[in-house]
Amino acid sequence: MLITELYNYWVVIVLMMAGFYTVISRGNLIKKMIGLNIFQTSVFILFISIGKIEGGTAPILVKGGEGVVYSNPLPHVLILTAIVVGVATTALGLALIVRIRENYGTVEEEEIHAFDEEEAL
Repeated sequence: MLITELYNYWVVIVLMMAGFYTVISRGNLIKKMIGLNIFQTSVFILFISIGKIEGGTAPILVKGGEGVVYSNPLPHVLILTAIVVGVATTALGLALIVRIRENYGTVEEEEIHAFDEEEAL
């Protein structure tokens, strides 16, 4: 099996690691949200890749269609739902970042922690 045959899985791995690296290495909250969205996109691609069967057709039953291989539509339906939830989560996260910016004057994680430690003293 060639690496090119598994191209979509390599794309998933690269996107997943890029998103994860962005989340753990950046202090800017907006960049963290972008990293989470990249990570989320890689999961979408993974599930869609799993749902597609080589040589499979759409699951529409036709007369005399015995022995036809069908692709599973469930992963695609679940991903549509996940996309809607992802957009809502991103909107909520960005709204929270706007409120944090209004209260702290910054979106940098280190500056927010420093401000909170200063307030605690």
